[in-house]
Amino acid sequence: MPSELPLREVLADRSVRTLFIGQFLISTAVAIQATALGKQAFDISGRELDIGLLGLAEFLPAALLVLVAGQIADRHDRRLVALFGLSGELLCAIALAAYAWTEPTSTLPLFLIALGFGTARAFANPALRSMPPMVAPEHGLHRVIALYSTAWTGAGILGPGATGFLLAVHPGVAYTTAGVLMAIGMTTIARVTFRRRPEPPTDRPSVRHALEGLRFIRNTPIVFAAISLDLFAVLFGGAIALLPVIASERLGVGDIGYGWLRAGASMGAAAMAIVLAVRPINRRVGYALFVAVGLFGICTIVLGLTRAYVIAFAAVVLLSAADMVSVYIRGTLVPLVTPEDKRGRVLAVEAVFIGASNELGAFESGVAAAAFGTPFAVISGGVGTLVVVALWIKKFPSLRRVDTFNDPELLRVPTA
Repeated sequence: MPSELPLREVLADRSVRTLFIGQFLISTAVAIQATALGKQAFDISGRELDIGLLGLAEFLPAALLVLVAGQIADRHDRRLVALFGLSGELLCAIALAAYAWTEPTSTLPLFLIALGFGTARAFANPALRSMPPMVAPEHGLHRVIALYSTAWTGAGILGPGATGFLLAVHPGVAYTTAGVLMAIGMTTIARVTFRRRPEPPTDRPSVRHALEGLRFIRNTPIVFAAISLDLFAVLFGGAIALLPVIASERLGVGDIGYGWLRAGASMGAAAMAIVLAVRPINRRVGYALFVAVGLFGICTIVLGLTRAYVIAFAAVVLLSAADMVSVYIRGTLVPLVTPEDKRGRVLAVEAVFIGASNELGAFESGVAAAAFGTPFAVISGGVGTLVVVALWIKKFPSLRRVDTFNDPELLRVPTA
């Protein structure tokens, strides 16, 4: 079995570095915008439900456009598709900045802009997430994916941490900063060069062709199990979306304290991503996945129980580190197993699963908090995550038994 390429050789590659920098800038912009948007919506209305509705507005376009976006990513230059979607995201950042300077009193425009952002993201996401295998040096895919994950988790530290200070000046400053970073990130992505490109499909677009991504996931049991585990576990454990409420009502901190709490959500993930880039998980992959998701659920429960800022911060850091392990395993497994010509469609479907676990998780948490209170919403979500882990261990023993990413049975691609 060929050895994994050393990290220093991967970092020396110009295409890898360019993609890393572009993803970092774009992810920082998105993190600033998301942090400011949730806080601004809650500040305007004082309703937990509005945080959930923002998540729903961002998720719906991805679900509705999954078949279209996946086909476009597989049939056209993925760099151009990504830039098209990112252009829409930039326009949303500009619209949010313009609205913020009017001193808004209604959250309705925020929902409409979030809907537009979700539409743009539906096209950008599968194209961007298809790029790491296209730039990775031979035997360097695992490390490139870990670096790619490090980019957005590192951005998750810088973005929310800076947002607290930007919000303290004015929300319009936060959105303007996000727009500038998005524009620079787009320019960087435009300069990415690919080592390999998929052959575009020669058949005419059809519903059957569009459904191949969904069919591939369904016919590959281990991939289906890994993605659905993330979907249902994080769906119940969407406590991060409630951080504006937790910071204000449970911990009694202001914008800066909230910003650092939100940054803590990526500090653990970034630290774990660095660890995984240096020492990738090579053995007992399935076991590590279940342990990580279980730890995510336990830390979510702690977050719902505590009123101490230090304990809440530590819980957020640890749950995010655990989530990073899940992201890494799924992010390595899916591109590794998926044929190049189907990758856009498969990753578009996976993006809906990920969106469901994040945006729908935010919606579920917002609804539960509005109905039963924030502590109940967070604690019950953590308990739900642990229940999902127990059920998946029993229902998908093949996933638990996965030892390495090079297991021949794991890499057997279905033909139908």
